[in-house]
Amino acid sequence: MYPVLFHIGAFVIPSYGVLAALGVLAALTVALYTSRKLGLDPNKVWNLSVVVLFSSLAGSRLLLVIANRSLLRHHPLWILSLAMVHHPLLAAIGTLLALVVAVLYATWQRLPFFRTADALAAPLAFGLALEQFGALLSGAGFGTGTHVPWAVTYTHPLAARWSDAPLGIPVHPVQAYVGICFLFIAFLLLFLLPRRRQNGDLAGIFLMAAGVILFVTEFWRDPIGRGAVFGGFLKAPQAAGIIAVLVGSFLLLERKSQRISAPEPTSTVEAQHTPPDVQGPSHA
Repeated sequence: MYPVLFHIGAFVIPSYGVLAALGVLAALTVALYTSRKLGLDPNKVWNLSVVVLFSSLAGSRLLLVIANRSLLRHHPLWILSLAMVHHPLLAAIGTLLALVVAVLYATWQRLPFFRTADALAAPLAFGLALEQFGALLSGAGFGTGTHVPWAVTYTHPLAARWSDAPLGIPVHPVQAYVGICFLFIAFLLLFLLPRRRQNGDLAGIFLMAAGVILFVTEFWRDPIGRGAVFGGFLKAPQAAGIIAVLVGSFLLLERKSQRISAPEPTSTVEAQHTPPDVQGPSHA
């Protein structure tokens, strides 16, 4: 495939970085739309998304620097290549940091938790879809060997250096499987946006669908670097997928306090509408 999109002199523009950046821009753009549809302040949702993204990236890369501090002391320029490192453990740590920061920032800004989670579900699905297509080009999270007609073969040396992708061996394009599934989920969530029964429904559907995708597609993903739990019975991402399904199921439970009895406001002036999950003072 194509781990390098193009060169500017000696400067390399990686495919993964470009697709991931496009995914971020797409997610932020869709978040502006969904937040308006759900009566949230788009500026607050935008700021929340940016803060969470920065915290996730900075935290996971800082951990990588700490873990490799002895090597970086002897080869300080290697720090420039840390952005090319992709590993499930880094993704897991980045996700946990993102969740913690999201809860803290949303609480500080008084954003309703369930409604904000619904607003971010479709944008996150779009972002993850483009990120996976970038991983397909770079070789990150490559699939198992196969002879299916749609198999991909990596030949670029940087695919092996950056992502440990096997060269010259046909493998499942598992990243494309995941990316297509997330695109489908994103459009489904946008379709369901005005049809929610309660706040938290879209977030629950996203988590359950994402968990199933993680669990199933891992069977076609090479086990190198994926981690193992329960004595090797499951890969670590599959365990994460099970947790996502359980959390999503919890969000879909019936909650009278989050029921939507009237159409969601499309205006950002929330003072004109009492949101279902934030009850204001009653007036005689």
